[in-house]
Amino acid sequence: MPGPGTAAGTAPGVKPVDAAEDPSGKGGVPAAATSHGPAAPAPLGVERTPTGNAEVDTLLERLADADHLPADGHIEVYEDVHGGLCDALTALDARPAPGPMPSYNNRS
Repeated sequence: MPGPGTAAGTAPGVKPVDAAEDPSGKGGVPAAATSHGPAAPAPLGVERTPTGNAEVDTLLERLADADHLPADGHIEVYEDVHGGLCDALTALDARPAPGPMPSYNNRS
C-alpha cells in the first residue's frame, strides 16, 4: 500500500509524471502524446558471430531481414531460418552416400 501522498506504483518521494506533462519544461507537447501509431521497425543491434559453417552463417544473416519488417513480418523470416537450421542439423545425422565400391579384380 503506498504511503500518504504517494501514487500507486511509484517509490516514496518520487513525483509521478503525468502523461500530458512535458518533462523537458520547454512547453511543447511530449512525443508520447503525439504518437498515434506503432513505432517504425528498428534494428535490435544484435551481433552475429560467424560459426564457420557457410550454410549456417547465411541463415543467421537472414535474421537481419527481420530488422526492417514490422512485427507481423518476423514470423516468415524466423520460420525460414528455423527450417534451414533444422535441415542443417538433420544433414549432420545423415550417413554419407556410399562411394564407388573397391575393385577386387585387380590382378597383378
